[in-house]
Amino acid sequence: MTDRPTLTDVLETRKRIAPYVVRTPLHRYRSLDSMLGAEVYVKHENHQVLGAFKARGAVNAVSLLSIEDRSRGVICSSTGNFGQGLAYAAGIFGVEVHVVVPTNVNPAKADSMRLLGANLILHGREFDESRRHAERLAEQQGYRYLHSANDPALTAGTGTYTLEIMEDLPDVDVIIVPVGGGSGACGACVAAKSISPKVRVIGVQSEAAPAAYLSWKERRIAEAPMRTAAEGLATGVGYEFTQAILQDMLDDFVLVTDDELARAIVLNLDKTRNLTEHAGAAALAAALKIRETLAGRKIVLVMSGGNLSLSQLRMALETAPPA
Repeated sequence: MTDRPTLTDVLETRKRIAPYVVRTPLHRYRSLDSMLGAEVYVKHENHQVLGAFKARGAVNAVSLLSIEDRSRGVICSSTGNFGQGLAYAAGIFGVEVHVVVPTNVNPAKADSMRLLGANLILHGREFDESRRHAERLAEQQGYRYLHSANDPALTAGTGTYTLEIMEDLPDVDVIIVPVGGGSGACGACVAAKSISPKVRVIGVQSEAAPAAYLSWKERRIAEAPMRTAAEGLATGVGYEFTQAILQDMLDDFVLVTDDELARAIVLNLDKTRNLTEHAGAAALAAALKIRETLAGRKIVLVMSGGNLSLSQLRMALETAPPA
């Protein structure tokens, strides 16, 4: 798979990865209805294998590798969820896996990657430093490098959760999805709009790491400082492959503050009884920010992951305590 994926690719991918991932629930929450003045559903990718949507794309990407590439071993960079997904997928297919992570990696995610068999390499203070180091190691050691966003197999994999949304809620009006590298939002655009072009797909990123937003808005690959606590949204540059899709297909893009993300973490815990990481809470944070435009509509919030550490939860509760 080398080109922009189609709905056919997403359908074929679902068959390929089905034995290794779960079909996650789509639940309606009346308490969120009341808050947003809309009919609100949550797509619970926090209930996915390893607690995040990244497993879908990672399994697809490794399953498509040639025997030669598998024999070389794979390497990636990650703040946690993609690394976990890749380690999980590599274990399924018997592939050696190396993951380069920032030195401040979430300890729980680091432990999970090690338990899944990954050789963890700590390098850099932020994701893009880790990414560049992974690229160097791939060249030096001959590993097969897997980018966390610039890969059609990842987009086709993540598109499977939106395929499930469209099957469970065919008349959805709006899907709000977090954006880091952009594979999840791209998969949402491809799957949703191929089935129902009227569906609006809205991306959300932290204003403390707005590179993807700026790239989308300015229609060029932009760089920006990365100061967010949201690991899953923490990229400092836009990526060519995902940006090409987002610039063609994404309807809108919202920036939220880290304090708004913290508030959404607490609200998710209070209203849905689900623990979410910052990226997993981003869709709710964005919906609260643009609630006037969502009034009366049928909306889906993608809860992309739930891998929040205890220290991060304490900080969120201190920042935005329950009412």
